[in-house]
Amino acid sequence: MKQEDIDRLNDAIRDVQDFPQPGIVFKDITPVLRDGPLFRLTIDGLIETAQGERIDKIIGIDARGFIFGAAMADRLGVGFVPIRKKGKLPWKTTGAAYSLEYGEAEVEIHKDAIEEGENVMLVDDLLATGGTAGAALKLVKELGGNILCASFLIELEFLDGRKNIGDDIRTEALLKY
Repeated sequence: MKQEDIDRLNDAIRDVQDFPQPGIVFKDITPVLRDGPLFRLTIDGLIETAQGERIDKIIGIDARGFIFGAAMADRLGVGFVPIRKKGKLPWKTTGAAYSLEYGEAEVEIHKDAIEEGENVMLVDDLLATGGTAGAALKLVKELGGNILCASFLIELEFLDGRKNIGDDIRTEALLKY
């Protein structure tokens, strides 16, 4: 992605002070979503992070990963697989728990979502602590998926979320703070 495109995306991200709690600066992506050309640019940039790999499935993390992942899957003509919060998927699932600063959470995937050896790309809007992404990638591995990369619109580098993804998975982010 060209620097001028990165600058356009960066300029569109809105900082919201003290959300969802005091002391947090929330990176609001809704200005990117509401602008057709910026949204297209984001999808182009995220697809570009796969660097020409043959992708069979895009995995999107609940909920904003669905927005980017579904658009990418449509553009590439591949399947889309949602990773959802526990209790939200209607069929047989497998789950993985992960730690939050205030407790634990769990994400799930349908047991038949990925076939052994399929090439998958994980997509989400934000890499913060990496707990959710790490749990999602664990599920993909359990189902036998070949993880090509994990790609994010934004990475909050100071939270060192890559440590929860692992060195063996290529991790990309369009914007870094």
